[in-house]
Amino acid sequence: MMQLRRVRDIEYQLLPGADRQTTDIVIERNGMITVRPPKKMTPEQVDETVLSKRMWIYRNLVEWRDLNATRVAREWVSGESFLYLGSHYRLQLVVEQDEPLKLKDGRFCLLRSVVESGGREAAHQAFEDFYREKGLPRIKKRAAYFAPKVGVAMNSVQLKELGYRWGACLTNGDLHFHWKCLMAPLTIIDYIIVHELCHLRHRNHSDAFWNEVDKVLPDYRERKDWLKVRGAELDL
Repeated sequence: MMQLRRVRDIEYQLLPGADRQTTDIVIERNGMITVRPPKKMTPEQVDETVLSKRMWIYRNLVEWRDLNATRVAREWVSGESFLYLGSHYRLQLVVEQDEPLKLKDGRFCLLRSVVESGGREAAHQAFEDFYREKGLPRIKKRAAYFAPKVGVAMNSVQLKELGYRWGACLTNGDLHFHWKCLMAPLTIIDYIIVHELCHLRHRNHSDAFWNEVDKVLPDYRERKDWLKVRGAELDL
């Protein structure tokens, strides 16, 4: 169970304790602060840790606000630009085609009737369905490619609505990825996949974890920074 706590002017979500030595403090993509402590820490001890890290938290919140100024509000009209695998494609509303949404001749072709009858919600769903259908085989293939390089065995791979997380690694070896990952360039998708695969070995963001990522992707810092700076753009 998550617990909402406040220490001075910092409000954070306290996550269940984990088998770890250090406290993991994360600024989520929605700006919420989440904290996952070692199991033995009391909530009061977590408060003290958060308080001791407050300058780091303040700096990262300011950075988060700056980065989210790049978020784009798209409109469902012909000529609007949408992302797929890091490339921009113009939207074209069409009268007839055999699927609600197609990527054809360098354009996203969306049935006009989808927008007219269901509005923004239906158009959004058509794009989400497209990313899920086209993206799952690609994500599965890349995860299968990288798993031996990380030295882990994974179970199922699924595309999900993960809120403000790009990926999730379950204790049973299942990997979940946000369908919005399919808007990112292939190099960034690979980073997200490797990141979650390495969590099968290390359930935290310790030095040992980042060393594992570095072994597979020596330039991971550039990819990580790209996602941090440009991630807000990967949205509908």
